[in-house]
Amino acid sequence: MKNKEGVNHPQHYNYGQYEAIDIIGDAGLNEGFCLGNTLKYILRSKHKNNELEDLKKAQWYLNYWINKLEERKSI
Repeated sequence: MKNKEGVNHPQHYNYGQYEAIDIIGDAGLNEGFCLGNTLKYILRSKHKNNELEDLKKAQWYLNYWINKLEERKSI
């Protein structure tokens, strides 16, 4: 069955062995990627068919980055 979930790890982000966000993080680019995507999804949310889904995506990227910062503090 296809994963139709559109916010948390949607299927089109998971082709191949690694998810794109993991590769971006490994390159040290997570902060700009996550905060940029947060802003992108907030700004375009009112202009698309599914405002709630875009706001949830923004929330996902912001929470992801917050979790990374918390992990760093605990090391």
